[in-house]
Amino acid sequence: MQPNIGIDEGKRKELAKGLSRLLADTYTLYLKTHNFHWNVTGPHFNDLHAMFMTQYTEMWTAVDEVAERIRALGEFAPGGYKAFASLSSIKEAEGNPDWKEMIRQLVDGHETVIRTCRELLPLTQGADDESSTALISDRMRVHEKTAWMLRALMG
Repeated sequence: MQPNIGIDEGKRKELAKGLSRLLADTYTLYLKTHNFHWNVTGPHFNDLHAMFMTQYTEMWTAVDEVAERIRALGEFAPGGYKAFASLSSIKEAEGNPDWKEMIRQLVDGHETVIRTCRELLPLTQGADDESSTALISDRMRVHEKTAWMLRALMG
């Protein structure tokens, strides 16, 4: 049974496709942040270990919200590593970078998610999809603040 929520099928599919990219970016960044939480070393270990945990915990909740929005639009959410790898603009970390490189990669990842959000906003606004617009705006705000905080660590 298809949703009858005032958004035609073609637009719902297009919205779900865009949100699938946001889901993949968020999940990939979640995994990278969790990896860095486990493997960070150096003089800022305690602070970064705790900060990364706060960040990946927030993203864990966010991936569920994005996936559920895709489902509310009547489409299936991607849910595997292969699907996420093909949709995400964020690359996995290679090797075991030092803490400064971890920060740099996370800043880049958060800024990538922000750009994905900005690309999706005109689509959601054009479809009068206030629910997706609000979700994307909320995600963008979180990632902008997190990127700023990470950049501040680098001085």
